[in-house]
Amino acid sequence: MFIAYFDDFVEYARPYLFLHFPCGFCQRQKRVVKILRKHFKFILLFLFAAFIFWFFGRSLDWQEVSRSLRQANPFYIAAATLIICFGYFLRAVRWQVLLAPITKSSLRELFATTTVGFAAVFLIGRMGEIVRPMWLPMRDKRVRPSAALVTLGVERLFDLASLICFFAVNLLFFTVPAGREAEFGYIKLVGNLMLAGAAAGFAALIVYQKIAPRVIAYAERATDKSFVPRRLRAIFLSLLRQLSASLQILKDWREILSVSFWTFCLWLSIAVPTWFVLLAFDLPISFSGSLFVMGWAAVGSVVPTPGGAAGAFHAATAGGLIFLNVEREQAAAVSIVMHLVYFAPALVFGLYYFLRGDINIASFSHLLTAENAVEEIESEAPNAKIEFDTKQADSERRTFVQQAEIPNPKTKIV
Repeated sequence: MFIAYFDDFVEYARPYLFLHFPCGFCQRQKRVVKILRKHFKFILLFLFAAFIFWFFGRSLDWQEVSRSLRQANPFYIAAATLIICFGYFLRAVRWQVLLAPITKSSLRELFATTTVGFAAVFLIGRMGEIVRPMWLPMRDKRVRPSAALVTLGVERLFDLASLICFFAVNLLFFTVPAGREAEFGYIKLVGNLMLAGAAAGFAALIVYQKIAPRVIAYAERATDKSFVPRRLRAIFLSLLRQLSASLQILKDWREILSVSFWTFCLWLSIAVPTWFVLLAFDLPISFSGSLFVMGWAAVGSVVPTPGGAAGAFHAATAGGLIFLNVEREQAAAVSIVMHLVYFAPALVFGLYYFLRGDINIASFSHLLTAENAVEEIESEAPNAKIEFDTKQADSERRTFVQQAEIPNPKTKIV
């Protein structure tokens, strides 16, 4: 809410802030305002995470939390971390299946992009989500930014549906802790509503896939107005077309089963480590209980605070454990370890690619700005801009031929 107010203030005050200054000065001031706005959002989310940490931990006995951490079984924690690492590979395989109807892609580059993307989420929060669809086209030129973005949207839908199914179906076999019957009734109601919402969402996607040509044609006519910005119209239509292309998997039951299978394996590779972390603390919780805790942790991870939903993740995970009658201090210790198991491997992979020279800090920062992300999505291919130089006509011709992907460089361009 405060971020929205700040953005509104900047937009409202912009004409007055730069009205009486030279053009060059205005441009510099506008850049300063953009930088301040981006840092303001980050600082605000950081402070929010700190507030959650303080609110949750203000009444904890931290010596008891430290004792629980020292008593954790390192074997289970190591096994959980290895399975999470394998989960990144499963994400890459599924992403390749989702991209298949649109273009071919490299599994190696998909894995690198997946781990770097999750490292960005760990460092700066959910704002880092834009790294994956923007960074992949820089490494694999066959993939357009809009295609990567839309397939990630479909991936999120499968993830959401899978998580809801795990959570809601598990509630049918879940043993309610003593004294928690009333609260469990509300949780079960929410789980059923989420399951119905996921089913409705997939039904809507199936309908859109069948009538996509008519929807896109209507959108072209409806947005072909003088008051609609051309850039916004191009982005909107590009996303509709890429969504239609990515949903081609819904035409083939084999592809649907393939994506569903890899999604199931992926969430199993998250559920098992969750259970292993609970076993590391010698908690008497069954695998069904670990699925319940995983659902709470997933809700906490949605909050866009830096550090991989730091604070919110810990509070939600500990809340699920407290519901299972786990002591507050031990629940806090488990949430700390579980957060590290979930997110730290991606940070290690991100550091590996950084040391290899695959990540350029300037390019990485460039991708995180909304303006540059829009330009990449709008373009036909990453960095597909032709720079005209009348003094170097031959160089211009070669650049244009290369970007147009003409197989014969001697072909005359009219």
